[in-house]
Amino acid sequence: MGQQKNPRRVAENEARAYGKYFRTSPQKLNLVAQTIRGKNAGRALVDLEFSKRRIAQDVRKLLQSAIANAENNHGLDVDRLVVSEATVGKTVIMKRFMARARGRGARIEKKISNMTIVVKEADA
Repeated sequence: MGQQKNPRRVAENEARAYGKYFRTSPQKLNLVAQTIRGKNAGRALVDLEFSKRRIAQDVRKLLQSAIANAENNHGLDVDRLVVSEATVGKTVIMKRFMARARGRGARIEKKISNMTIVVKEADA
């Protein structure tokens, strides 16, 4: 009498990982996401490992999580995985104030992002 099984959000040959609250702007995170879209998962891990951008290490962890989900939860072949999607979204914004001249204050927005990575098993 329990709850019905939820339908899969991705196809049978796909697995995904969702990361929340990356402490960077969506624009900067999207630059890192562009470097891995459509690449082989192993090659994308190497590119992220040697990237100079600070947020690339967090994206690498998220990609490793997507690969682990594909292997353990869905039984996909790790050697044939390709990054099919890497989407970035914005979430909450921390609002801070900085003192300015003549007793005024300027608002500073510290942006936070979310990211979803979908890996897909390539055909042959």
